[in-house]
Amino acid sequence: MNQEAMKEASSYIQSKLSINPSIGLILGSGLGVLGEEIENPTIIPYKEIPHFPESTVTGHKGQLVAGTLEGKQVIAMQGRFHYYEGYSMKQVTFPVRVMKQLGIGSVIVTNAAGGINKSFKPGDLMLITDHINNMGDNPLIGDNDEAFGARFPDMSQVYDRDYIQLAQFCAKELGLSIQKGVYVGNTGPAYETPVEIKMLRTLGGDAVGMSTVPEVTVATHAGMRVLGISCISNMAAGILDQPLTHSEVIETTEKVKETFLQFVKKVIHKL
Repeated sequence: MNQEAMKEASSYIQSKLSINPSIGLILGSGLGVLGEEIENPTIIPYKEIPHFPESTVTGHKGQLVAGTLEGKQVIAMQGRFHYYEGYSMKQVTFPVRVMKQLGIGSVIVTNAAGGINKSFKPGDLMLITDHINNMGDNPLIGDNDEAFGARFPDMSQVYDRDYIQLAQFCAKELGLSIQKGVYVGNTGPAYETPVEIKMLRTLGGDAVGMSTVPEVTVATHAGMRVLGISCISNMAAGILDQPLTHSEVIETTEKVKETFLQFVKKVIHKL
C-alpha cells in the first residue's frame, strides 16, 4: 500500500477537478454508459494519472469522468481493472484508495454477472446483499496502515442496508422488478464449468463475476458506504445449454441500459 503513490494520483486528479465529488461510481462491462450522463464532465484518461493501471477489456473505456449527476457531485470509473488482466489485488483496488483520498464517502459498484439463481433471467438487475470471495486472494494481505483502516475489518455489513432499502424503494417507484442476492467473485478469465456453478449455488451464490469483491473489500476497509448492483448478463454455465461469450454480456447490457440508467440515476438523486 504505497501512500506516496496514492497521494500523487489523488493530487493529480484534484488538480483537474473544479468539484469535490462525494459519490464514486465503478462501472462494469457494458455499463460505462452511465458516465455519458454526467453533466459538465471533466474526463481524465487512466494513462495520464500517475500510478494508475490501464483497462484492457472490451466494453471498458479506461477513463475517469467527474461532474454532476442528478444534482450530486460524482466521479465515475468508465472501466475497471481485473485480477485476471495480470494486475495485483493492490493495483485492482488502487482507484478505490484514491477515491477515499479525494474525500469520497459512498461508492456504487456495478458489474455484469452470470445468473446462478435459476429464477433470474438475462437483463435482470440484482442488488448485492453480500458476497463470497472465491478468488483465493485478498487486497488487504500485506502491511496494514491503520490510517487506511483496521488490520481486521468487520465484513458483516459490507453492502449498506439503508442503501439497499433506498434502491428497492427507487425500483418500486419506477415499477421495476429487481432481484436481490449474493455475488460470488471468481478470478476468471475462463467462465465457470457447469459443476462449478452447481457448487456455487450450493454455497449460496446467486450471481457470479470476475470483479467487485476486491474493490468492495477495500472500500469497506476504508470506511466507505457501498451499494452493489449486478446486471445479469447471461445465465451461468449448465443452466441453459449454450456456450458463454463476452459479446453476449455486452449485448445484454446494451439491451437493459435504459433501465439501468433510469434506476441508478434515481438512486443517486435520493442518496
